[in-house]
Amino acid sequence: MTTTDDRVAAYADLFRLDGRRAVVVGAGSGIGRESALALAAHGAEVVCADRDLEAAEQTAAHGGSLSAYALDVLDAAAVDRAATELGAVDVLVFTAATNVRKRVLDYSAEEFDRVVSLNLRAAFDLVRAFGAGMAERGRGSIIGFSSIRAVAVEPGQGVYAATKAGLVQLLRTAAAELGPAGVRLNAVAPGIVDTPLTAQIKDVPAWAQAYADKSALGRWSRPDELAGAVVYLASDASSYVTGAQLAVDGGWTAIDGRFTPPT
Repeated sequence: MTTTDDRVAAYADLFRLDGRRAVVVGAGSGIGRESALALAAHGAEVVCADRDLEAAEQTAAHGGSLSAYALDVLDAAAVDRAATELGAVDVLVFTAATNVRKRVLDYSAEEFDRVVSLNLRAAFDLVRAFGAGMAERGRGSIIGFSSIRAVAVEPGQGVYAATKAGLVQLLRTAAAELGPAGVRLNAVAPGIVDTPLTAQIKDVPAWAQAYADKSALGRWSRPDELAGAVVYLASDASSYVTGAQLAVDGGWTAIDGRFTPPT
């Protein structure tokens, strides 16, 4: 029988990930790199997966518990191979995404397919490939990156927003289906983060400042400020959290500002 003293002692290790294996897809840069480093710092063995193997190796060079793995998530067969080759995985994090900032009427079919393929189809393939093994082993945590655009839109973000809302619903449904097998699935929804994906915004001072002003904290976030949410959702600290979307947006969706950018 667990006593109060036992529980208090266990709280010291609530966020520890010792003995667990994590795969971070998109670990070559930005949020993915910081997530990989944070998971390793809390004791996990981390596979840094990225289409750019050199970038993944640069991340892996930060510690002995980190390794690099080349993975193009647009190749469904490669995703299946990775799930087999990497063996037992306790935590899967995927951050890869793309965007084409155009109004819906200006979108081409090719652009639509490109955004949907990476943001939603690849997520579907990753969840299926790695979720199956987790379900067989009776444990696991899958963490996908959605966006504030899953709930708050602006002109020029329609297809991106649709993929992020779709990702949330995909993860929620998988959480319902895999929950009885001990697998949890959650989404992290960043606000405006200083990454290569947002370089177009940073290049327009008025646009960049408007986005900073839309958050309650009055600034953009750094990639490392998302890492805590990943560690939380990967660890036993979130053992009863599944099917959730955790906003790490500096209060953006709470105060609901608005700016119409050039498109």
